[in-house]
Amino acid sequence: MRNQNVNVFERVEKKYRLNQKQYKRFLDAVEGKIHMDAYGLHTIRNIYYDTSDHELIRRSIDKPKYKEKLRMRGYGEIKEDSTVFLEIKKKYQGVVYKRRARLTMGQARTYLETGICPEERNQILNEIDYFIRFYRPKPRVYLAYDREAFVGNEDETLRITIDRNIRSRSHCLELSFDGECEMQNPGEYLMEIKVSGAYPIWLANLLGKCEIYPTSFSKYGTVYARMVSHDRVYDWTAYKDVEYNVLGYAQS
Repeated sequence: MRNQNVNVFERVEKKYRLNQKQYKRFLDAVEGKIHMDAYGLHTIRNIYYDTSDHELIRRSIDKPKYKEKLRMRGYGEIKEDSTVFLEIKKKYQGVVYKRRARLTMGQARTYLETGICPEERNQILNEIDYFIRFYRPKPRVYLAYDREAFVGNEDETLRITIDRNIRSRSHCLELSFDGECEMQNPGEYLMEIKVSGAYPIWLANLLGKCEIYPTSFSKYGTVYARMVSHDRVYDWTAYKDVEYNVLGYAQS
């Protein structure tokens, strides 16, 4: 369910990994059932925050009943006055709850580096404050992708997104820079279907006919697992470009 407050979301999300053939077959099959939203193909950029020992992503990989994460997200080209979102994303027993605060890039930077909030403080920023004070997270990974987003023709609460060119880096953790990234699973598409309740019958049948099945997949989790496998989980405090004094806490 999507709350009347556009910064609060509650829904079921399922993920599907598609190859090029499945991607084309799916789009052909859903023609007339869904349409692209107003943003068209666009780029999403994220900075994920975690503890010094990567507690949040390690816990998430273990697939607990409850998990949560913090990220900063921006769309398209990011400048100092661009709108970005600080998001807490929680998942409990398969239901995703996302709460986000809208700030400019400059406001978000000031807030994360000094703890100084915009004058219009709200409940979501209070929750982000608590999250940061509890976990004391720092920026860990830049992760970006190009997204097509669709909504249902008959029910616009049905949302389908398809991501491609998933890329990441663990240095230069700035939303405004999209270079020096490592591609994740080139040629693959990650589809997410987001609904407030059950799938429409036509969609469930179509997925079966296209032989497209749900999978467990985390973009940040995949990046972290690859870093571990290549022995690239660093002492992050050694990198000046990620030394943020989040909410006024000194680095340790």
